[in-house]
Amino acid sequence: MRLVQVMIPAGKRRAVLDTLDDAGVEYALTDEVSGREYTAVVSFPLPTEAVEPILERLREAGIERESYTVVLDAQTVVSKKFERLSEEYVEDEETTGRISREELKTKAGEMAPGLSVYVLLTVVSAVIATAGVLLDSAAVVVGSMVIAPLIGPAMAASVGTVLDDREMFVRGARLQLLGVVVAVAAAAGFATLLKTVHLIPPMDPTTVGQVQERLLPDFLSLAVAIGAGIAGATSLRTGVSASLVGVMIAVALIPPTAVIGIGIAYGLPLVVLGASVLVLVNVLSINLAGTATLWYAGYRPEQWFRTDEARAATLQRIAVLVASIAVLSVFLGGVTYMTYATAAIEDDMVADVEDTVAEYPEATLVDVEIIHEQNVYQRAFDPRPERVIVTVARPPGQAYPDLPDRIAAMVQNGDGPVVEVRYVDTVTVSARDDRQSASQLSTLAPLLSSSETTLQNQHPARPL
Repeated sequence: MRLVQVMIPAGKRRAVLDTLDDAGVEYALTDEVSGREYTAVVSFPLPTEAVEPILERLREAGIERESYTVVLDAQTVVSKKFERLSEEYVEDEETTGRISREELKTKAGEMAPGLSVYVLLTVVSAVIATAGVLLDSAAVVVGSMVIAPLIGPAMAASVGTVLDDREMFVRGARLQLLGVVVAVAAAAGFATLLKTVHLIPPMDPTTVGQVQERLLPDFLSLAVAIGAGIAGATSLRTGVSASLVGVMIAVALIPPTAVIGIGIAYGLPLVVLGASVLVLVNVLSINLAGTATLWYAGYRPEQWFRTDEARAATLQRIAVLVASIAVLSVFLGGVTYMTYATAAIEDDMVADVEDTVAEYPEATLVDVEIIHEQNVYQRAFDPRPERVIVTVARPPGQAYPDLPDRIAAMVQNGDGPVVEVRYVDTVTVSARDDRQSASQLSTLAPLLSSSETTLQNQHPARPL
């Protein structure tokens, strides 16, 4: 709920009070004695959803836009009239859970911090994210997201679009661009420093899990960014705290910018390319989802005659965002197909190995390890693995001379990966004393004896 205070201009007192009476609003009137052109101050509580429509009716009654109106949070109101007013607006689906246009604009402006603070927090967040990525520590990466101030500019750009506030839109767009550039520069500088002074051992960043996750974005990345944009706009328009939503938006932006910086520091253009596509897709999707959500919620410019202009500007910007995302989706689609093709090939290989080993009653399939030695980009052209390692448990002394050839024939299917079959002997354990029960013994067999593990039948690689 909100407490609204409005300055009444001279000659408009009766019209304003009649408007409040007609709306069923309970108010308190205080005379204004400052000697200016205002004669009174009227204060009244309103449900959050009622603020915008009541203020619109007061403007129609003569409240000037130049006079100040204050909207404050209110904790509790005890009044029968207020309860009836709340029921009236809660039943209105168009206004349920929606703050006023004025509050929306104010909150969006407050979420975009000052330039110096914004740059500082972005640099700190990017440096922490870079450290977390290189350490392959999810906890550190999450910590970097908490302090990232990226939700404010994204929401400011969306609000500026739907309310036709060009200044707010431009500021939000510029801060987003600045944030990405600053984050990449900070990450590249920090990674270069770590590499130069040998604070981390020589490494290939593409082998780090946190880097690999952001090298090949697919359509799931698009879903994450769109969800973040919708959540950000919804939290903003309902007046709910946006702190956790800000972390979600940072999830889509901060770690990929850190990976771009790492790719620059290590001279890996393919890493820079993949992470850059992810950042672009996420930025565009967050803005698209935020703008569409606010427009769908019914936010329009204050002046009715600017509604058509705002609609045209909104549709134009949405069209640009959709077209840009569609172009980048070619890359996302290729990665998604590669992921599907790789998973299908691996599933077929595992199934073939399981069927082959199952034909030997005394043998037990322990593990099937599928190894890709190509980098992730080479894998896009040939998703087949380079090596398949099959581990089979067998009774001591038992030999399966034809098993490696049969597995290789099934898995390779003509041209294919190198196949290794490893045997491990099972160990039979007998009771040493009466205190060991049969149930305990059953959990001990079969055991793998590492000292008896042997490598059998490594099949040479064939041309792919």
